[in-house]
Amino acid sequence: MNATLGRLLILGSLLVSTTGAVLAYAAGAKRSREGLRWAQRFAYAFSAMMILATLVMEVALVTHDFSVSYVAQVGSLTTPLWVTIVSLWSSLEGSILFWGFVLALYIAVATWLTRNQHEEYMAYSIGTWLACASFFSFLIAGPANPFLSVPFPPVDGPGPNPLLQNHILMVAHPPFLYLGYVGMTIPFGFATAALLRGRLGVAFIRPIRTALMLPWIFLTIAIMLGGWWAYEVLGWGGYWAWDPVENASLLPWLTATAALHSGVVMERRGVLKGWTITLIQGSFLLTILGTFMTRSGVFNSVHSFTQSSIGPTILVFLAVILLGSIALLAARIDSLEAEGRIEGAVSREGMFLLNNLLFVLFTFTVLIGTVFPLVVEALRGKQMSVGRPYFDSMVVPVGAALVFLLGIGPALPWGRASREQIKRSLLPPIIGGVVLLVLGYALGARNGWTLLTLAFGGYAAQVTLGEMWRPVVQRMKRGESLMTATVQAQFNRGRRRFASYVIHAGAVIVIIAIAVSSTTRTQREVSLAKGQSTTIGAYTVTFLGTDIRNEPHRVATVARVAITKDGKPVEVVEPRMNQYAAMREPIGTPAVHSTLAGDLYVSIMNLDGSGQNVGLLLLITPMVSWIWIAVLLMGLGGIISIIPHRQSSFAAASASEPSPATVAETPA
Repeated sequence: MNATLGRLLILGSLLVSTTGAVLAYAAGAKRSREGLRWAQRFAYAFSAMMILATLVMEVALVTHDFSVSYVAQVGSLTTPLWVTIVSLWSSLEGSILFWGFVLALYIAVATWLTRNQHEEYMAYSIGTWLACASFFSFLIAGPANPFLSVPFPPVDGPGPNPLLQNHILMVAHPPFLYLGYVGMTIPFGFATAALLRGRLGVAFIRPIRTALMLPWIFLTIAIMLGGWWAYEVLGWGGYWAWDPVENASLLPWLTATAALHSGVVMERRGVLKGWTITLIQGSFLLTILGTFMTRSGVFNSVHSFTQSSIGPTILVFLAVILLGSIALLAARIDSLEAEGRIEGAVSREGMFLLNNLLFVLFTFTVLIGTVFPLVVEALRGKQMSVGRPYFDSMVVPVGAALVFLLGIGPALPWGRASREQIKRSLLPPIIGGVVLLVLGYALGARNGWTLLTLAFGGYAAQVTLGEMWRPVVQRMKRGESLMTATVQAQFNRGRRRFASYVIHAGAVIVIIAIAVSSTTRTQREVSLAKGQSTTIGAYTVTFLGTDIRNEPHRVATVARVAITKDGKPVEVVEPRMNQYAAMREPIGTPAVHSTLAGDLYVSIMNLDGSGQNVGLLLLITPMVSWIWIAVLLMGLGGIISIIPHRQSSFAAASASEPSPATVAETPA
């Protein structure tokens, strides 16, 4: 029953999305209002069918309906309920269905919020969304069908991938990643509509920016959650290894970040329209490339799925979208005329442009290092890998330059600046750079790039905090109280401006924390007998013994390790080795004692059969917690920036479009 109903709903979504896409493009070409209304109805119909199909699959998983092929593949009677629910995205077919589910949510919400706005663009936008929906419906109905019937259902199943049920973060990381990946479809549809229409009006810029900011927030947090998961599960003590699938999530984030920055210049100065549209298209294309990386099986990664038949299909879709985007840009980019100009290189908009170029350079550097081994293997049949030395040597200088611009750009005024203005803006923050550089050196930082990052980070931090609170200080000088000035300047009139500096503050903290944590950690590998102790830094670590814990879905061997600091008890941590029936080798789970200053990381390397001796990896890594905190701060800033004012909404725009000069008066 579930298999049949699911197949019917997916086939219905394929029919509706394909028909709706054709109808929407026709309505856009004819500028038909009635055609647009029908396109909206088809968008809602697709969303309803895809959401219902996903709910049918969840019912099948929870009720252990092994007559459904996907449930037979990943289900198990012994799996905890929370693992059963999230096993929807634990394997290939379910993950593609979940992609369709998220896309359906985005299309339904975006169609609803723009239902009475921007009619000039919306038919083409909906057509593009439904065209993408048609492709993924085809994948779910064909090569990645999770609703196949099993003639002789098994009594029980193997359960999902043990790595994906080994930590609670798997409840959050994949959904955030999908919300980031799939969400890029919405701004891509808007960008395609602008090109097809041959113009990008000022009133349409804000919904494009909002549509891009939302998936950027999700993708930012998803990358952090993925690093946190690797840190908490894989046991090697790090959070980023330049793994191909890690890079796949970073690539669209880089181009989306560049697009958000150029979008500010586009909105305020009327320039970089074509460049912003190109970056938005690139972000969507990179999400499809990332999907190919994780679901084709061509990359060897703990994050990717096994070999599958959908890789070539996704590659064809990527090629079609790439060629179509290039053709559309070649034909229409000249129609997106600039309504202003960049006054000078030493200006805020000049630094925004340089910032964009560095982000693109960063993207190409990571992209080449990621796909080059695959190209070599395809052409020469030789396997090779590009490791951390390449990425560090190529990316670290670009990253340091971006931190530098993070301070320089916001310090400069818009438009042409005089020499006196430049000195007044750029010289005072040097104090912040020197202070943080000296502080870092005093605390033990000796790596050259780390010290340079600290100097640039201190400079950027002083600029960010100064610019963040400058409007408040100005209002207080006019007699307003601190509370009134803060509310008026940061939340009523300058919300987007304040949000941008919150994001910048989070970015500065993240970059400093990454630089410090990756170059100043202390590491020891020790073998301890029961009752034996060792020291690392100010900590004393004592092995107390082991416990065997039988859980429904696994057997855990837990090492109890007591931690004291300066002679005072801290806590007893429990690194463990988890044995799953589906895997021959156990999976380790480290234990982490976290403080704001740094983490003590305890991971089991080996454990003898008697449980009397253990080999431990001990790490003291400073500032790791600040990475997670600062990324959440960046996400908070993004949320603040898209909260509509009382008199506006996601798609609100005046009947007549304002001039760029008017927009330039609005805080970024």
